[in-house]
Amino acid sequence: MTTDVLIIGAGPAGLALAAALCDAGLRVEGVTPTDPTTPWRNTYGIWEDELPSPEFASMLSHRWSDCVAYAGGQTLRLERIYGLFDNRRLQAHLLHRCTRAGMRWHRQPAQWAEHTATHTEVTLQDGSLVRARLVVDASGHTPVFVKRPLAIEIAYQAAYGVVGAFTRPPVRPGRLVLMDYRSDHLSSEERRAEPPTFLYAMDLGDDRYFVEETSLAHAPAVPFEMLKTRLHRRLAHLGCTVAEVEHEEYCLFPMNMPVPYLDQPVLGYGGAASMVHPASGYQVGAALRLAAPLAQTLARALSAANASPQQAIRAGWEVLWSQERLRKHQLYLFGLQTLLSLSEAQLQQFFARFFRLPVRLWGGYLSNTLTTAEIMQTMGRVFLAAPMQLRWALIREAMRHPKPLLRAAGLLPILHTPSVI
Repeated sequence: MTTDVLIIGAGPAGLALAAALCDAGLRVEGVTPTDPTTPWRNTYGIWEDELPSPEFASMLSHRWSDCVAYAGGQTLRLERIYGLFDNRRLQAHLLHRCTRAGMRWHRQPAQWAEHTATHTEVTLQDGSLVRARLVVDASGHTPVFVKRPLAIEIAYQAAYGVVGAFTRPPVRPGRLVLMDYRSDHLSSEERRAEPPTFLYAMDLGDDRYFVEETSLAHAPAVPFEMLKTRLHRRLAHLGCTVAEVEHEEYCLFPMNMPVPYLDQPVLGYGGAASMVHPASGYQVGAALRLAAPLAQTLARALSAANASPQQAIRAGWEVLWSQERLRKHQLYLFGLQTLLSLSEAQLQQFFARFFRLPVRLWGGYLSNTLTTAEIMQTMGRVFLAAPMQLRWALIREAMRHPKPLLRAAGLLPILHTPSVI
């Protein structure tokens, strides 16, 4: 039997889209090398205003209205509510929507795929075959089937964190610290020569806290050992140590993977579709928000008269990577490249100006909800508010790497030469 859509992967992105496809009335099957109920290891934060619908608010384990960032010698109050997902609740909710629609899971890796004009046949590890009108690869940053251009240099966000009890509170009770770039615990030589990192921390209640030393982006990735050492040095400087470890978190993912080829016979989603936001590293919020519109687009395309998988896939890629979204992405890549070029002191100056912008601008920038014109306005306002030394650094970076700006302006083509698959 041929199913409508085969989903590869059962992480947050894969399950979000699978649930939305089931809700849209499509026949959906899934392929995952592990049980789809396997707990997700990482923590997932989100701004409350990014939730796709009110029902997802009940899947937050914590909410903070006291949110701050520290940069440039300033305490920057972030007038926005931040939440932390309860992974088990979110996963169970998405799986329930799949189960009630009768979705079937194949618990083994996908090996290869053969494409025809009417369907794709996927061979699994044991040699069995699954036939689908359309395949969506949501298997992560190193996808099974999705093809993308070769990357010259990949910048990675890396983080090491601890959930547990501490000898004294590492952050003010009831507070969420989005970024703490204070670096008094480092020597002047370390601040000058080593990659900048910041503390991401939150009060989880009941004397439990989550603290994480994070490298926003660096090429190559900052080693976990450096992050772990820096975290404990920072905590010692704050006068506290870890008393009990409940969970250790190691997080590493690419920030600037090339956009996949948009002419290929499979559709990507999540990390496989390069949906990580280059400005923040966040992805789960976008995966939840785009799941329903993408599912509805695919359902319409597959139900159309004389529908073909190729037409549906093209329609799906248009939802994820329209020309407008591609132009915006180029601006975000320019912003990321600029941050990679800044010293630790300049980076602090940058964020001290960035978080002084109106919430609709800095919030929209981090949520990827601004228009191209609004992104340029946000960049311009940070530039005008920056001290002269930082302005020159931003100008130099624009002169060294002008292509993203030229692509965003339509003066250079955005995509690489299409693939032949």
